[in-house]
Amino acid sequence: MTEEKTIRAFLAVELPGEILNRITDIQKLLKKTIHGVIRWVRPEGMHLTLKFFGNISGDDVVNISRVVERSVADVKPLSLSVKTVGVFPDIMRPRVIWLGINGDVGPLLMLQKVMDQGFQDLGFKEEGRPFRPHLTLGRIKSPKGVIGLATVVEGGENYVAGQFQADGLTLFKSDLTPEGAIYTKLAWFPFRGI
Repeated sequence: MTEEKTIRAFLAVELPGEILNRITDIQKLLKKTIHGVIRWVRPEGMHLTLKFFGNISGDDVVNISRVVERSVADVKPLSLSVKTVGVFPDIMRPRVIWLGINGDVGPLLMLQKVMDQGFQDLGFKEEGRPFRPHLTLGRIKSPKGVIGLATVVEGGENYVAGQFQADGLTLFKSDLTPEGAIYTKLAWFPFRGI
């Protein structure tokens, strides 16, 4: 009998409080500029997600942890900055409003690629699209009637939340509630490279 897959989990870089505070300020500005049917993400629930696993078992947590531990063993802390507002997939069909991640993105992309191969070996699907480091600010429910978005994206580089050092990755459990998701840390994997 297989173990029940009851843990909804993802792997992410946690953001420091001062960055989350600045993101809150950016969202306040955006809410004054962009009008439409948008579900804004609570900043305290934002993470730089590298892999969303969906529902997994306790055994999966152990196996995922082994892959991550091996993958981060030689990774040095990363200097990352949060800036520039953009949209996915594009301005003509906006679905997601995001803040971009800059800085040591090359090593972050390599780490994500190495881990994703390890996760595939465990039976998790490869990501269908290339990894683009970002923080989701809001989800546009209906692009019709959205006003002000083009202006924000054109001046997107004016939105800066700041720079921080990523010292490791966190495996989170996500419990969905009517008030929003509740995140619990399952494991932390420090970057140990020198």
